Amino acid sequence: MSIALLGDPIVQFFILVVVGTFVSRVVLRHQRAGRLIGQMAFFVCLTALLFYHGIVPYEPSPPQDSVTLRTFTGFAKIVWWINGAWVLIACVRLFLIFERKPREGRLLQDLIVGVIYLGAILSIVGNVFSVPIGTLIATSGVFAIILGLALQSTLSDVFSGIALNLGRPYSVGDWIVLENDVQGRVVETNWRATQLLSGTNDLIVIPNSILAKTRLTNLSSPDESHGATVTVRIQPTALPRIIADVMQNVLISCNSIQKNPEPSVTITSIDGQAIELQLSFRVRDMSLTQAAKNEIYDLLVRHTKAANLKLADPPGTIMLPMQQKTETADEKQHAPGTPWRLVSNIPLFSSLTEDEKEHLASHMQRRTYRKDAVIAEQDARMRALTIVRSGVVSITRREGHRQIELTRLAPGDYFGENGLLMGSGEVGTVRALTFVVTYEIGDECLAPLLHDRPTLAEELGVILAKRIEEEEHLFANADMLAHGNPVSTLSSRIRHLFQL
Repeated sequence: MSIALLGDPIVQFFILVVVGTFVSRVVLRHQRAGRLIGQMAFFVCLTALLFYHGIVPYEPSPPQDSVTLRTFTGFAKIVWWINGAWVLIACVRLFLIFERKPREGRLLQDLIVGVIYLGAILSIVGNVFSVPIGTLIATSGVFAIILGLALQSTLSDVFSGIALNLGRPYSVGDWIVLENDVQGRVVETNWRATQLLSGTNDLIVIPNSILAKTRLTNLSSPDESHGATVTVRIQPTALPRIIADVMQNVLISCNSIQKNPEPSVTITSIDGQAIELQLSFRVRDMSLTQAAKNEIYDLLVRHTKAANLKLADPPGTIMLPMQQKTETADEKQHAPGTPWRLVSNIPLFSSLTEDEKEHLASHMQRRTYRKDAVIAEQDARMRALTIVRSGVVSITRREGHRQIELTRLAPGDYFGENGLLMGSGEVGTVRALTFVVTYEIGDECLAPLLHDRPTLAEELGVILAKRIEEEEHLFANADMLAHGNPVSTLSSRIRHLFQL
């Protein structure tokens, strides 16, 4: 009796359904790949069971079968079609995950899933309930037209979204600019609209139908790097070639721009009032453009002062004789680039008096280095603080077989405080990228000031501690900040080095 019962197709069907549901929903509920394999195995077993008992899911049931058998056959076919749709949908979702772009493929994914469900429903209607699908589609045509006219705007957004997703002019994470100067980073694309996050952290929602018709520029394609330009006007007090070389040094010393491709300088115009130049460069990401321009503007002022150049007025500006700038006696005495001006612009010596600055300036040593010359080797202790007067200096650190560039220094920057005030070696090799002029302040020059005013050690310790916190990568022993009070540690080291 029990063997005959087990041979019944209805019993076998329900046993298979119960086992398959238990395995996929309970045993494998936390394993996505395992659940897919379980669903596929259940679908294969169900197909084999139905064909074994002569039930063809994609054909109508014979009319001579009993009501019970026809009900069971219809229910089994519905389960077969639904499970087949689930397996296809799981495969679609798994494919989009393997593509590593699940958010970008969301719209296409939903479209494919909708087509699969629609196909399954039409198959059930035609093969289970024996309803002519062609007649059903024909009678629903009028309703589809009415619905389409009512949803014309929404359908326009939907199909535009499908076209944009298939064409992929942009992806999630790209920064795009529209022809009406609306710009932002793409954060999501759905059936109706595309959402952008602007530079002011505002969410911009643009319907897909509008986005499909407008002209857009993808600043993140073919890669994330972005090109930018800065235009500068210089008074024609030197040869254009010399001015162009100074502007090239501005780009070489900028740490915020990419070194490859190499930035360039182009002279765009020249007249009796100014030489106009365009500085072209690239940044790693669109969001870094403004920071790079800010650094370039700062470097422009420093390099032009170091080269005794002056920025020109905007085109069309008329300067009256009484508006000409007059230099004070102090400015005439301490012209830009002199040792006194260099010392005054260094934050490390901001606490010094005017007489103390004069003392340092009068004892500074001027040195020059040709291009590619090594100023100091890595780990070498420098006994002088070196201020860059003109040119560009690079600091690179050797770690194993790699050379890592830490920073580049421009006029007004300095190095060597590691050895002068802390007695430690340089964190990297200091090399001249262009012809470089420097001024050095040796320990024999700073020692008399510290002996005359011992409290200067504490003042230097405070300023040096702030610099270490801001630029840890430029200090070989910056880890001292993690142990105790850095100010007292630095001050005691300064006193010990100078025997105070």
